[in-house]
Amino acid sequence: MRTVVRCYRSAMPKTGPDEVETEAPVEDRSSLLEVDDEERPARELTGWAERVVAVTAFAVALLVVWQVFRPLPQGSQYYLVIFLAATLPLVFLSYRSGLRFLDRDGGPGIADWSLAVLAVFVALYPVLPWTIGSGGGGYNSFLDRQGLLDPVDVGMGAVLLVLVLEACRRTTGWVLVAVCVVFLAYGYYGGYLPQGWSVAHAGLDFGQIVDALYNSGSGFYGTPLDVAATYIVLFTLYGAVLEFSGAAQFFVDLSVAAFRRSRGAAGRTAVASGFLLGTVSGSGTATAVTIGAVTWPILRRAGYPPEQAGGMLAAAGVGAILSPPTLGVAAFIVAEYLEVSYVTVLGWALIPTVLYYLGILLAVEIDARRLGTTGVEFDGVSAWRLLLRFGYHFLSLIAIVVLLLIGVSATRAVVYATALAFVLAFLDKRTRASARSPRHVFQAIGSGVRAALPVVAVCASAGVITAMTTKTGLGSQLAALLVRLAKSLSDNHTVVLACTVVLAAIALALLGLAVPVTASFIIGWVIIGPALLALDVPPPAAAMFVFYYSVLSEVTPPTALAAVGAAAVTGARTVPTMWQALKYALPAFLVPVVFVLTEPGEYLLGRGPVLGIIWATLVACLGVAALAVATGGWIFGLGPAGPVARVLAAVGGLLLLYLETGALIAGLIALIAAIGVTLLARRRTT
Repeated sequence: MRTVVRCYRSAMPKTGPDEVETEAPVEDRSSLLEVDDEERPARELTGWAERVVAVTAFAVALLVVWQVFRPLPQGSQYYLVIFLAATLPLVFLSYRSGLRFLDRDGGPGIADWSLAVLAVFVALYPVLPWTIGSGGGGYNSFLDRQGLLDPVDVGMGAVLLVLVLEACRRTTGWVLVAVCVVFLAYGYYGGYLPQGWSVAHAGLDFGQIVDALYNSGSGFYGTPLDVAATYIVLFTLYGAVLEFSGAAQFFVDLSVAAFRRSRGAAGRTAVASGFLLGTVSGSGTATAVTIGAVTWPILRRAGYPPEQAGGMLAAAGVGAILSPPTLGVAAFIVAEYLEVSYVTVLGWALIPTVLYYLGILLAVEIDARRLGTTGVEFDGVSAWRLLLRFGYHFLSLIAIVVLLLIGVSATRAVVYATALAFVLAFLDKRTRASARSPRHVFQAIGSGVRAALPVVAVCASAGVITAMTTKTGLGSQLAALLVRLAKSLSDNHTVVLACTVVLAAIALALLGLAVPVTASFIIGWVIIGPALLALDVPPPAAAMFVFYYSVLSEVTPPTALAAVGAAAVTGARTVPTMWQALKYALPAFLVPVVFVLTEPGEYLLGRGPVLGIIWATLVACLGVAALAVATGGWIFGLGPAGPVARVLAAVGGLLLLYLETGALIAGLIALIAAIGVTLLARRRTT
C-alpha cells in the first residue's frame, strides 16, 4: 500500500535558535519523496486529465464501498471486470511511458489517451450486452464460452494482456513484466521440452492461454486482483483519510516528544515513529522517507553518520509492512489463500512484529553507546499534552481491531474506521476547514484509489503467473524438484527440511531483489509453498515464512528500496546504507526460519498453549538480543564485545532461536561464555 510522502511541519513550536527542526530539510530532493514499495512516481496531472482521473477515482471509491454492503448480483468476477475496466485506464493517464517520443512535458499525450480508451473497451468486453463476435453478447454468454473462445474473444484477451503488462511496466519497471513473459513462454513452449524433464508439460496453444487469463478465476480476475479490489483499496482509502486528518503527523510528533532528553533518544524516536506510522501505512519505503524527513535533523545533531541513520530509518520503515493492523498487501493474500480471516493473520504477525522491533531497538541502543551519540534536548509540547489533544487519532485503529475481534468482516471494519477517522478530523482546527470543503474531501477520497493503482497493476499481472502455474502444474513440479534436491543431501527428515528451508530462503531473497513484495509472495507461494507443505510444515507457518522473506527483500542489497529512500533523505551513500539496514534487520531474517524448522516455532505465531507461547516468546527475545550483540559488537553494562565474544553471542542466539531444550541449554552456555570473555577482556584493559 502506498502513502504519499510529504514534508510536514511539526505541531510542536520552535522556541529558540538551537531548536531541532522537525520540518524536512530536503527541498532539493522533493522529487524523490513520493515513493512506494511497488511503484514509480506518478505524473502531476492538470486540466482535463486531472478532472477525468479524479472523477473516475472517486467513482471507483464509491463502487468499492457499495460492493462491501451491496455486492453486485452477478458475482465477484463480474465486479472485478468492472473494477479493472475503471482502474486500468487511470494507470495510462497517471504514469509516464518512459519513452521520450511519447511522453509530453505536461500531462498524458494522444498515445496515453488512446491506451486508456482501449483499456476500457477490452476490459468491459466480457460484460457488454452486444458483441462483434459470433458467440453472443452478455456476461453469461461469455462465461459459457470458457474453454471455447471464438477468435474475437481471443483477440480482446490478447490486447488486455498487453495492456496489463504495459501498466505493470509503467508502475514497477521491466522486471516483473519479464517474469510474466517467461511464464507465458513456458506455458506455450513447455510441450517442446524433453519429456524426461520434470517441468515438461503437454503445452498450451495461444487460445488456451488467453482463456486461462481472460475467462477463468485464476487469471486476471484471480485472488491477487480480488484482494486489490476489496481489501487494498479500502485500506488505501483509510490511509488517505488519516493523512487528511493529520494522524500521520501526530504519530511522528508523539514519537519525537516521547524521547526528548535521554541518551539514544534520537534512535528511539526514529524506531517509534516507524512503528506508529507503520500501523496505518503498510508501505516500508514511504514510512522510511516520512519519518526520515522529520527525524534526520535530530539524528544528525545526536551524532549519527548518514549511513547509520539511513539504515536505521529503512529498517524501522520496513516494519510498516509487518505491523498490525495494516500489514502489507501480501498479508491480505495470505488470508485469501489459506481461507482464514484477516484477524487471524494479524494474530500470527503480532509476536514476530514485537521481535522485529525489539531487534531494531537493541541495535539502536548499542549504536548509541558505540558511536558515542549525545542526547538532543528541545522545548516543545510534551507527549502527554499531545496525547490529550490529539490522542483521538488512535480511536480508528482501535476500532478496526475491536470490530475484527467481534466478528465484523475486515472490509466492513475498515469502512467503519474510515468513517470514524473522517468524523474525528473535525476535532482539529487545522483540518476542520479542509474537511468542510467538498473539493478537499473529494480529492482525499480519490487519492486513496489513485494510491492503489500500482498495486492493481501488479496484482493483475500476477494473474499471469498464477494462471500459467495452475494450467501447467508448474508449482507442484518445482516443489517436488526442490524437495528432491534437498533429499539428495540427506535421508534424515530434519536435515531435508533444513536444506529445503535454506534453499527456499535464498530463492525468496533473490526473487525479492527483482520484483515487488506482492509479486514476490505470489510467486514464492505457488512454487515454494507446496515444497514446505509436502514436508508437513503447517500451512500458516509456510505462508508466513514466504511472507516474511518476501518483505525482508526490502532491506536486502543491492535493490533495497527502503534504504534507497532513506539514503535520499540523509544524503548517505546508497550501498553502505543498505548494509546498515541489513544489520539492523538481520535478526528478523532468522525468526521466520523458526516457524518451519521446529515444532515450537508455531508458538511464535500465537498457535499453541498460552504457556508455550509465553515461553517461546521470552526465549526468542533472548535469542534476538544475543544476535543484536553479535551484529552490534556491544554488551550492555560491559562495553565493547571482541570478535570471540561476538561469535559466541551469534552461536548462542542461533541456538536459542531453535527453541529446543538441548539447544536452549547450549545457547545459554554460549551466551554466558560471551559475557565471561568480555569481562576478562575488560579486566585486562583496566
